[in-house]
Amino acid sequence: MIHYKLHLKNPSSHYIDVDLTINDITSTTIELQLPAWRPGRYELGNFAKNVKHVEVFDEQGNALKYSKTTKDLWLIETSNTKQIKVTYSYYTSEINAGNCYADETQLYVNPVHLCMYVPNRKNEQHIVELDIPNNYKIATSLLVDHKTLTAHSFDELADSPFIASAKIQSDFYEVNGIKFWLHFNGECKPDFNKIKTDFIKFTQTQISFWGSFPVNYYHFIFQVLPFKFYHGVEHQKSTVIALGQGYSINSGATYESLLGVSSHELFHTWNIKYIRPIEMLPYDFTKENYARTGYVYEGFTTYYGDVMLLTSGVFSPEQYFETLEERLVKHFHNYGRFNLSVADSSWDTWLDGYVPGSPYRKTSIYDEGNLIAFMLDVMIMRHTNNTKSLKDVCRILYNEFGKKNKGYTENEVIAICETFAGISLKDFFANYVYGNANFEIPLNECFAYLDIEMQKTPSHNVCEALYGFKTIDFGNNRKISLIAPDSPSWDAKLSIGDEILAVNGYTLKNDFNDWMTYFKDEDIELTISSNQLLKSIKIFKSETKLSYFDMFRLKQKENSNFNFNKWVLLNS
Repeated sequence: MIHYKLHLKNPSSHYIDVDLTINDITSTTIELQLPAWRPGRYELGNFAKNVKHVEVFDEQGNALKYSKTTKDLWLIETSNTKQIKVTYSYYTSEINAGNCYADETQLYVNPVHLCMYVPNRKNEQHIVELDIPNNYKIATSLLVDHKTLTAHSFDELADSPFIASAKIQSDFYEVNGIKFWLHFNGECKPDFNKIKTDFIKFTQTQISFWGSFPVNYYHFIFQVLPFKFYHGVEHQKSTVIALGQGYSINSGATYESLLGVSSHELFHTWNIKYIRPIEMLPYDFTKENYARTGYVYEGFTTYYGDVMLLTSGVFSPEQYFETLEERLVKHFHNYGRFNLSVADSSWDTWLDGYVPGSPYRKTSIYDEGNLIAFMLDVMIMRHTNNTKSLKDVCRILYNEFGKKNKGYTENEVIAICETFAGISLKDFFANYVYGNANFEIPLNECFAYLDIEMQKTPSHNVCEALYGFKTIDFGNNRKISLIAPDSPSWDAKLSIGDEILAVNGYTLKNDFNDWMTYFKDEDIELTISSNQLLKSIKIFKSETKLSYFDMFRLKQKENSNFNFNKWVLLNS
């Protein structure tokens, strides 16, 4: 048995103190490994950088020697003792859906971050004891007995986050005899009746989509924040979702985000927690688990997370179109699509993670993967007279791979898609998954088949439409966040990160877009701060191209929705 005890000796320091006790030692040395990454985020986390002051003791409290053999592997000299105690502190200052966090109000732990494990004893029972106030409630998918949590293996522990806090508000609903818990931690007043009504709808639809649910219960754990935020992480029997602002949790954009991310993470219960690429079965926590199929495990999930809200009746077609329009904008505004394929971008998440990174370098397995899934879905429909869809592909992946604990390969995914489409998809995958072909033509064809119009219009921001650069707020000023290659701003030698101080001599007071609109029929002179050097840069409108960074609007054609209705029905 492996036993952890977690303390908050000084919560305001954001350190979690860990006592790790290991019994039944039979060797003269023992290895302790800390994971280098966490499931759900396919980049190295290097969690060992947060570990402070490791000490090791025998049963009598005598200090034992150890050495660090890699960045996150410790070799303990046990001196023939049967039990050792390892103590260390773990720093947790950033709160999101995948981290750990501790303060005076809560203990939030993703065990994969801070729980060292014995590599050859991963399949033993792992116990976590919490030193927390008596009024704290615990939200987790692990077995809970008072202040003690039990996992049957380290893999279960690593994939089972928990929050302990006095502020947790909980309720549940049932679908097909399965209990789904809803836990909200943080300042908010969740409308449980409204939330449960919508959650029941998309949960029922997802279970019907797949044919069964792979676990016996499930926990939605919401880390509600006072500022705008959006992040979710999937786990085998739960998800943690960080969302804000708490005061708007029941309405508007925040509520739609709550629905969207929850549907996405629930879909992951099948797609990645059970249906995994061969490279990730089993997980190797010590190094990168490279895979080129991010368009399946994140792209398919992004696509169906939104589609399930439509087919369940939670979202109207207009609400669904809004989510897809956002994906179109992210795709077409990302010039990295001309450089690195979706498959190679999947591989490279381990290199630079989920941040934009170097401009124009890579694509998104979420956004591009979503559009690939949509195109595959419609192509299969079109070539089978609306009798098959991508849903059939997903079900085969679940029944033949997920249920059998077998990882899929890249070629197997392609072969399954081709089987249901009844045609060769070699060119499609070569062009759009493994290549850099323009999505616009096949997207237009797919939208047309579903009786949907894709309308393209110039951005309402003059700097984007006419001059080819995007900005973000920066105090009273604006900062350049992206520049379209070969645009007027590109030719004028503007740089990403430049701070705009004035437009045609007028200093900014949170009114950049207003001044740009006012001068839209004239050439523009910007006063900028570039690496603390003041510059004046003139930008001349293009004589040939009228618009950069287009916007997209989707609309159903009037009196023509036969294929659209078939699409909805097939994905229900």
